[in-house]
Amino acid sequence: MGSLTAADLDVTRLGSGPPVVLAHGSVVGAARTWRHQLPLAERWTLSLPNRPGFGASPPLARGDFELEAPLIAELLGDGAHLVGHSYGAVVALYAAAQRPDAVRSLTVSEPGCLRLAAGDELVDAQILGGERLYELASSVEPLEFLRLFRGGVGSTHSTPAELDGELLHGARLLMRERPPWEADPPLEALRAAPFPKLVISGGHSPVFEAVCDVVARRIGAERVVISGRSHTIPAVGALYNERLHAFLSESEQRWREQQWREQQSRLGSQS
Repeated sequence: MGSLTAADLDVTRLGSGPPVVLAHGSVVGAARTWRHQLPLAERWTLSLPNRPGFGASPPLARGDFELEAPLIAELLGDGAHLVGHSYGAVVALYAAAQRPDAVRSLTVSEPGCLRLAAGDELVDAQILGGERLYELASSVEPLEFLRLFRGGVGSTHSTPAELDGELLHGARLLMRERPPWEADPPLEALRAAPFPKLVISGGHSPVFEAVCDVVARRIGAERVVISGRSHTIPAVGALYNERLHAFLSESEQRWREQQWREQQSRLGSQS
């Protein structure tokens, strides 16, 4: 399929309150990734888009964080909080830089942009392993590819003995996805943006700890570790939700105060 717009995406919207857009990662779609976050809909309006190829969203020829970022950026509308996990966190970094005025806050958990921490021996080894895995993509079955991929990132999603349905489809999408370690998101532009930022890791991998440390330092983000589900951080559930809710609430209050100051400044200039 050719170019997509946000209107083409399959998006579930739940709840009431300030808007939050949540971008999922690889293999599984929005419903499975964010199923533990549904209680947040009691206080927030959640937009759960399926990335291209997932759910009822039309596919791209190949999943690509740079091509998907404008779609997520468009979903921010007049302003929303943006949350991304794994591959979706890479997409979110690009999307937030494209429309900083529409971002009330940015939260990312374990983005796969490993080259940002290149030079670290363990990071370099994981990139090399990932590149070798993708070189095998045309010669291995989706089940073997998925097992190797999940083992490499530390996913705690269970992989059955045979793939069908959503998992088989997701594995096939993964096998032709642009690898996230190729990403070089505009971190300086994000640092200059005024919205609050939060970077979360799962405390399971020195590789992801190193990447998250670099991202947090370079964009000026708050940095936290939420352990218990390795790379699958949203599946921690209540603890993740409590930390995210607190951060969103603080950021929303800051955004509202800024809106009020700007309104007063406009009124003053008109008097």
